[in-house]
Amino acid sequence: MSQYTTERLRTVALVGHGAVGKTTLAEALLAHGGAVGAAGSVERGTTVSDFDPLEKSWKHSLRSSILHLDLPEARIHLIDTPGFPDFIGQAIGALDAVETAAVVVNAQAGIEMITSRMMEWAARRRLCRIVIVNKIDAENVDPAATLAAIQQAFGKECLPINLPAGGGARVVDCFFNPSGEADFSSVADAHQALVDQVVEVDEALMAKYLEQGEEIAPDELHAPFEKALREGHLVPVCFVSARTGAGVAELLDILVRLAPNPAEGNPPLFVKGEGDAAEGFRSQPDPGRHVLAHVFKVVIDPFVGKLGIFRVHQGTVTKDTQLFVGDGRKPFKVGHLFMLQGGKNVEVERAIPGDIAAVAKVDEIEFDVVLHDSHDEDQIHMRPLEFPQPMHGVAIAPRKRGDEQRISDVLHKIVAEDPTLVVEQDPHSNETVLRALGELHLRSVLERMATQFKVEIDTRPPRIPYRETIAGQAEATYRHKKQTGGAGQFGEVALRVEPLPRGAGFDFVDATKGGVIPNQFLPAVRKGVEQVLATGAVAGFPLQDVRVTVFDGKHHPVDSKEIAFVTAGRKAFLEAVAKARPTVLEPIVSVEIVCPEANTGDIAGDLSSRRGQVTGTKAAGPGALAIAGVAPLVELDGYGARLKSVTGGHGAFTMALSHYEPAPAPLQQQLVAEYEKKRKHEED
Repeated sequence: MSQYTTERLRTVALVGHGAVGKTTLAEALLAHGGAVGAAGSVERGTTVSDFDPLEKSWKHSLRSSILHLDLPEARIHLIDTPGFPDFIGQAIGALDAVETAAVVVNAQAGIEMITSRMMEWAARRRLCRIVIVNKIDAENVDPAATLAAIQQAFGKECLPINLPAGGGARVVDCFFNPSGEADFSSVADAHQALVDQVVEVDEALMAKYLEQGEEIAPDELHAPFEKALREGHLVPVCFVSARTGAGVAELLDILVRLAPNPAEGNPPLFVKGEGDAAEGFRSQPDPGRHVLAHVFKVVIDPFVGKLGIFRVHQGTVTKDTQLFVGDGRKPFKVGHLFMLQGGKNVEVERAIPGDIAAVAKVDEIEFDVVLHDSHDEDQIHMRPLEFPQPMHGVAIAPRKRGDEQRISDVLHKIVAEDPTLVVEQDPHSNETVLRALGELHLRSVLERMATQFKVEIDTRPPRIPYRETIAGQAEATYRHKKQTGGAGQFGEVALRVEPLPRGAGFDFVDATKGGVIPNQFLPAVRKGVEQVLATGAVAGFPLQDVRVTVFDGKHHPVDSKEIAFVTAGRKAFLEAVAKARPTVLEPIVSVEIVCPEANTGDIAGDLSSRRGQVTGTKAAGPGALAIAGVAPLVELDGYGARLKSVTGGHGAFTMALSHYEPAPAPLQQQLVAEYEKKRKHEED
């Protein structure tokens, strides 16, 4: 494999909404660059990116795929990312591995939900951005209208760097080429607009341009062009047809000649230290310095085991390099170093700043850790990414007895690969709950568990995470006295309960005087109270937002024991709660729904029928609206299918826990009755 310097490396993530043609575009780039003999097809399951059997079956990307192509002028590292909302975590995770986010737009569909979100996320991570308008040769497309929509949504700094010509059969350059014919607009005007935008970031160049009226050659604009990209002052827009190859060569030329190399892009967002003491740390893309690399993806490969995929930001990694994982004190030795080409691992000798590489079979490697070769780089971390919170859940149970540990191991592997998957063990319901970003996300994980890992599981909807609290103040006293022939048990506790503000948790106050309860028994009283907090008092759900004040009690010099005060504290607390207007709380989630404007009334009405309400709206691109609202979690079961039905498949939503509110009286009565019935059954 050819040796490249850091200045000749480019790192690009293809991001955007689902079905815009990112995988087909990646395939076209690989084919044109000579990395593959011929472009594969998503429909036939022959692409380099979608190598996973599930991706071939579903005919769209489920995980990000790492690719590279070596050209005479540069090596380009490509990351092809999924675009459906359920799998957006894979695209977000790729942002810390690249200098350039290439946001792909479907010329037929225009600006879609994930398009807007990826533009925002990339800007937040200070990445250089380009917009690629794909499918310019499709029927009934209007590239001029698409460009206008892009500028309306993302700003006038989105300027065409090439334009379609010949009815979308080819494209004509507008940066290096000052004139020519295009399907719309004027090549000369587009060239002038680019030059005007670029010189604005360089005062000396602008003075030369304006005052002296000198024509500036594009080659003189390289440094200000990169600065304009870094500052978001310029977002180039280029046109392409991945299917026919129109514009693919020109796109490669743009990436080689104009996309930033690792020394030209904004530095990665490292910090050194913990908490409030953490300070920004700037890595240097110098191959001679200490190694600093960031693990942005983990894959559990059935043949090679755990694969840690990282971007090198500083130093050089070679075989036999000793690397530390995060703040670990014991290094591991790089046995084999790989670059990835979809599902293939290509062994290489070294990786320098700007390279994306991988090591296998290092158990300590986890997502988001920093690899380094010196303790000088201890406590360096990448500034955390903001992932959507997984709220869609399914309860999992083994179909066969004895498979619990095996299923736990498989879940651990799957969660290690995906930062938007969470496994929760609910001690109250004894449920193992797998949470994901959506129903499709969950379905893909369950199918993978069945096909790749061969585990058999049963699933059902998880219990809604209700909570209990109190609405009033009350007191209770309980004496626990037990005589068994020898030493007995004695403990008496008097306590008061009162509600705390929502979200305040639990407060335990010792207000006893005169040693009525010796100090060594107060932790036992608290333990008894906490047992009720964990299991609930009236409906079997955790109890929260309550203050417990122990103000009196009695003890016996011989018979008082810890167990006696645990029991007395628990029983006194139960009696007090029963008198303090116990209340069941239900989780309320905030939702954001993106849908066509025409469906706004239907969405608002449907949300209202689910005891929800709209709290705001904003534009989400041409013809689309983002609706913010709140609703009880229990009412949103199956909402994804309902939304697709209402919007004809063009709607999507996300949700996150907002707060807890008292459940409606009929629901509270139902939950209490179910708990009483269950408890009576267990006693019998």
